[in-house]
Amino acid sequence: MSDSAADGGVRGVAGDGTLAVRAGLPEPVRHEPTLPGPVFAAHFHLPGEVTGPYSYGRDDNPTWTHLERAIGELEAPGLNGVETLVFASGMAAISSVLFSQLRAGDTVVLPNDGYQVLPLVRAQLEAFGIEVRTAPTGGDSQLDLLDGAKLLWIETPSNPGLDVCDIRRLVEAAHARGALVAVDNTLATPLGQRPLELGADFAVASGTKQLTGHGDLLLGYVAGTDASAMTAVRRWRKVIGAIPGPMETWLAHRSISTLQLRVDRQDATALILAEALRGRDDVTGLRYPGLPDDLSHKVASRQMRRYGCVVSFTLPTRARAERFLDALRLVDDATSFGGVRSTAERRGRWGGDAVPEGFVRFSVGVEDPEDLVADVLRALDESAR
Repeated sequence: MSDSAADGGVRGVAGDGTLAVRAGLPEPVRHEPTLPGPVFAAHFHLPGEVTGPYSYGRDDNPTWTHLERAIGELEAPGLNGVETLVFASGMAAISSVLFSQLRAGDTVVLPNDGYQVLPLVRAQLEAFGIEVRTAPTGGDSQLDLLDGAKLLWIETPSNPGLDVCDIRRLVEAAHARGALVAVDNTLATPLGQRPLELGADFAVASGTKQLTGHGDLLLGYVAGTDASAMTAVRRWRKVIGAIPGPMETWLAHRSISTLQLRVDRQDATALILAEALRGRDDVTGLRYPGLPDDLSHKVASRQMRRYGCVVSFTLPTRARAERFLDALRLVDDATSFGGVRSTAERRGRWGGDAVPEGFVRFSVGVEDPEDLVADVLRALDESAR
């Protein structure tokens, strides 16, 4: 759904809080709710020719429309002609871009340090006769692999290593070679980074994470500026049927209204936590793009408006990391990130990330910063005994 056609849009509003609260809402109707409830419908009244916006529940739904408008307004408030499509999960969104744009004989460039399901995606792409090239996120290393590529896939900051690449630089290089560019914006959120405004063709994300922030739903989305490319993405969604339920969609839109409050609190606390960890001899490999001395800070400060809620670090051994996680009282040992309750995990337990055995991915919630930091430092001390 194009943002330019959105009723009640808040294009041009400067404040992120106002944008989050108002995004995607329809024009007020007397005695009707501000955010209409979820529409549960497999089919719609459809006499005669198919001319209206809604015909069948796999193709479109009014509840999707409101959320798609909201996400489009958040991802690119300064751009016209942005189309957004929501999916059943982040992986459904990722797959829709890759498999709708690539054919046998094409070449795609992926990060080799991205989300741990990407190796499975690579295997499937190669099974379809697509050449896959990979390089690390840091140092803009993917630049060296662009010749002849059809699509460049960027994940910045990378998950879980938190490396950052220069989006605008990579976009310009890819476009000069005729390649499309997709950016996984999950960790940054639209309030932290806007890839479409930096020239990318697609902004893709898992709405399961900080965008919705409560750890109670699965969702994904694709926002794009190329009408032809987005038509192919829409067709792929129709073919595979990877659509979100109306209740999940409505809950996601409801949750976005607090996005700025949550992001600001979580990101500020993440920086406080990272600073508290800097002085510990038992913590190595500390990464947070918001730290002035982080390897990625210089690039991140040019393109990111906020630095995210995830801090990563390594403890000396696997056993030490597991003792640390067990000792935490205010932090859940759980996967995913971006929720209002802090979570942490020893990332190596999944086997898909090239990280040390003691590597910890820590997602900061909205707890009081002093309570959270105290809990982490206490757990570090206890786990060292």
